[in-house]
Amino acid sequence: MRSTCKSKLSLALTGLLPGVLLLLLSAPVFAHTSRGPIPRYDAAHEVTIGGTVQQVITKRTIGSPVGLHLLVNGAEGPVDVHVGPYLTKNIQKAVRVGLPVQVVGSLVTVRGKQIVLVRQLIYAGQTVAVRNNNGFLLKPAQSSLVPAGKKVRTTVANGGAR
Repeated sequence: MRSTCKSKLSLALTGLLPGVLLLLLSAPVFAHTSRGPIPRYDAAHEVTIGGTVQQVITKRTIGSPVGLHLLVNGAEGPVDVHVGPYLTKNIQKAVRVGLPVQVVGSLVTVRGKQIVLVRQLIYAGQTVAVRNNNGFLLKPAQSSLVPAGKKVRTTVANGGAR
């Protein structure tokens, strides 16, 4: 009788352990979503801002999207522009304090702070596609570097153009 109680107890613990582990491992995911929604690109709120890079922010700030941010001193004062985590090393080196830039992107509000989610970064006669027309970040293999003034066109995996 005693051995059946022990086996039932060990069987119950064996079934309980994976559930507890799943809960513990998924806790960071739930914590991330509880901070609020991730800002979405909205083409209806697309803006073009020209100015000078005042600061290059590489460290993550709590409550803001992950990746490189530039503080651009535009006509209406400093603007936080998010260029994301996928810029190539060469582009990251080229974008420095004092560089005149133009950004095209969606103006969003995150925790009461306005941020521009950059779709195109234009500097030194070059245009870098940071996001596609739907606002999804492009990885270096997908992004393009073209001379300024040329239309930026991104291609999706199935061969269609966006």
